[in-house]
Amino acid sequence: MKDYGQIRHMFLIEHLSQRTIAKKLGISRNTVHKYCDGSTYPGIRADYHRNSSIITPEVIQFIRQCLFEDAHENNKKQHHTAKRIYDRLTDELKFTGCESSIRAAVHKLRGNLNEAYVPLAFDPGDAMQIDWGECYVYLDNQRTKVNIFCARLCYSCAPFVICYRKQNTEAFLEGIIHAFEFFGGVPRRLIFDNAKVAVKSGYGKKAIRQEKYAALASHYCFETIFCNPASGNEKGLVENLVGWTRRNIFVPIPRAQTLEELNIAVKQGCCHYIDSHKIHSKPLAVKNMLQLDKEKLLMLPCRNYDASSTTQCRVSAYGTVRFATNNYSVPVINIGQIVAVKAMAETVDIYADGNKIAEHQRSYGHNQDILQMGHYLPILKRKPRSILQAKPVKNTLSSIMLQWLNDNKFTSKELIDILTACVEKGEAAVWQQRSQYINNKHVIKHIHDTVIVQHVSLAPYDQLLYNKGDGSLCQTQA
Repeated sequence: MKDYGQIRHMFLIEHLSQRTIAKKLGISRNTVHKYCDGSTYPGIRADYHRNSSIITPEVIQFIRQCLFEDAHENNKKQHHTAKRIYDRLTDELKFTGCESSIRAAVHKLRGNLNEAYVPLAFDPGDAMQIDWGECYVYLDNQRTKVNIFCARLCYSCAPFVICYRKQNTEAFLEGIIHAFEFFGGVPRRLIFDNAKVAVKSGYGKKAIRQEKYAALASHYCFETIFCNPASGNEKGLVENLVGWTRRNIFVPIPRAQTLEELNIAVKQGCCHYIDSHKIHSKPLAVKNMLQLDKEKLLMLPCRNYDASSTTQCRVSAYGTVRFATNNYSVPVINIGQIVAVKAMAETVDIYADGNKIAEHQRSYGHNQDILQMGHYLPILKRKPRSILQAKPVKNTLSSIMLQWLNDNKFTSKELIDILTACVEKGEAAVWQQRSQYINNKHVIKHIHDTVIVQHVSLAPYDQLLYNKGDGSLCQTQA
């Protein structure tokens, strides 16, 4: 700044030449020249505008295609890095620019910079968004990961959440049906990701629907909007619901004995949200806007869609049918028969001749035996020697009950009676009455037999032994 003032004074006031000024101050003539004419002054930074002609539309399109492929494959461990895109550009398009320019372009196109979205507006009964999330809970005191199916009406923002152990086709379809029942009608459009349970191939507008999902959509008469890959903003309402559910309904971590009990509590949380919330961008409270939604929802059909998967199996000699790598028991009377196995998200029902003969909780393990003790009681009665070693007994009863039965040395008949009571009343009821079984075991049953002695006259025998009249002994000859 000091040189600048001197240069300007010498040039404008003293009228010295630029050559003289440069010589006196010992600075370059170029510096003197730019300060003399006033085109710049100290502190001004040059406006740098890099020539971006190297990042051509062709290069941009190539980068977009790489990122789209990553989104479609949805494999976090196998995706294009900026370095990999740069290498491909140099090999395939003979790109001559620097790697840093590609890194900047990739960073921008990935959306790491602030993006702008167009706010969406929905009419009552128009649409519902769907998404999945994961949470941890305690079921029967065991820390368990559950999948939360989240649905949200786009107009009222009313939520519906239900938990499943697995994100499969049955759970997805059942979740949609339960959401319709919860809201009391069917929206005209469903909006969600290109879920494999619903999409056979393609993406977005080109998606081809799975047959089961297509049948469900036809039954309830709704359209489907499949979101573009990596476009969470297209279903932002339900993604916000997933986060809200984790932070509120599942904090603190809920505890329940069964999944059914857990879902009752989750449903209560949804109802509380509807009754108590008012979204600042909405003109009315959620419960009031939900009423407007319900007025425009399509009517539910008279019969719900059957979301189960059904297959036929032959009952093995062990009284089981095999489904999805697991074995499920049926009454032994059905051994050898062809039965229908109907699998829902959380249950497996088995039918013979149109009649339900067994119901189990669905197992998502591998090579598991899901056996009900009651199915095997007829065999155990005929073969009582190995009752407590029988797998259906050991798989059904708790360890403490098995130990109690072993310790008290019950007879086979007594064991069968106790096992039958466990099937009919439940193990808990039998355990509460265990003292009675012990007492009955030590009761001595007395049989009181009455012996009646009939009076018999001995006179005829006396006549045979003694002579009649004289009293002498009668001798008989052999």
